[in-house]
Amino acid sequence: MIPNKKILLTKDGLKELKEEYQQLLEGKRPEAVVRLSNARSEGDLTENSEYTAAKQDLAFIDGRIAELKLIISEAKIVNSHSRKKVDVGCKVTLHVNGKREIFTIVGEWEADPLQKKISHSSPLGKALLGKKPGDKVEVEAPAGKIFYKILHID
Repeated sequence: MIPNKKILLTKDGLKELKEEYQQLLEGKRPEAVVRLSNARSEGDLTENSEYTAAKQDLAFIDGRIAELKLIISEAKIVNSHSRKKVDVGCKVTLHVNGKREIFTIVGEWEADPLQKKISHSSPLGKALLGKKPGDKVEVEAPAGKIFYKILHID
């Protein structure tokens, strides 16, 4: 992560990250600490696989908490976009391969391709930014070039 670089997030994306942070801090971390404590009380730690697993889980949770804390502190909420051009936070209706697809352009930390939330820094996101309804873009994909036409922006 680049120091002093703001992390673009939508209002909903920031809310989801804050919820995850609270769940980890108030739920999963205390559970992991209890699990580690219980495993530690079982005796010889050198051959205690539960202790090792609990320690690794706690380290992972602590790492994610630190990461989320940094993301939340560096977040820049994107909440104003016009329907005239594609920007972070908007929904874009595209025509691709004979069908309509709707994508939401989001910040990198909230991208979820399965939910059709694409990052503004992804190849498609980059190609769409600043474009208007009626514009066409092409994106290089592993299977070759894919052509998109922007139908509508919300």
